[in-house]
Amino acid sequence: MLDVASLKVRYGAIEAVRGLDLSVGKGEIVALLGANGAGKSSTLAAISGLAHWSGEIVFDGQSLQGHSPEAITRAGIGLVPEGRRIFAGLTVSENLLLGGAVHAPPVELRRRAARMQERFPILAERRHQKAGLMSGGEQQMLAIARALMAEPRLLLMDEPSLGLAPQVVEAVFDLIASLRDEGITILLVEQNVPMSLDIADHALVLAQGQISVRGTTKEVAESQAVQGAYLGH
Repeated sequence: MLDVASLKVRYGAIEAVRGLDLSVGKGEIVALLGANGAGKSSTLAAISGLAHWSGEIVFDGQSLQGHSPEAITRAGIGLVPEGRRIFAGLTVSENLLLGGAVHAPPVELRRRAARMQERFPILAERRHQKAGLMSGGEQQMLAIARALMAEPRLLLMDEPSLGLAPQVVEAVFDLIASLRDEGITILLVEQNVPMSLDIADHALVLAQGQISVRGTTKEVAESQAVQGAYLGH
């Protein structure tokens, strides 16, 4: 579904991503792992049209070169950004409607919002509340639901467990696995390596803007570099 080749992302003199190649097959979860500053978020920013890049990004047979973030979202790619980035001053319902605003007429948007509130009962309970007053876990659920409002076929998730309590982290990973079971393809950026390897089909480890380890989750988990740096072995 997604093929990335020779991807480079530069911020001024800093090259954050240096010739990255990756593929994500339909219906897979692919985990993109690595330390802070490795280039993971920059990779997602390039795919979603939020960073200037060179190389090749092909989604479902179509090149994304020159596409705006709106066009990329319309094509079927959704983003759950790092830090949630919900609209704190707007209500939960308003956040949801904005998530699908460029994709569907008002009647369909309301149907989708109702489905999200059914799926995430806390969002129905808090639908008239300002989103900034919700807990971190609730905001993360809202960020995921907002991305799902556009009915993406590929979901990019950037550190969805960041800053959450352990029990909430477990719920988030259960949700990610269930989305894959429903047919949504997922490229997951995460620093929780053990839980990512538990649910992913394949994994890649980024170091200094390049892939250092790649393979099935079993192969990546058994690599010495990952065991020493991330799994405490």
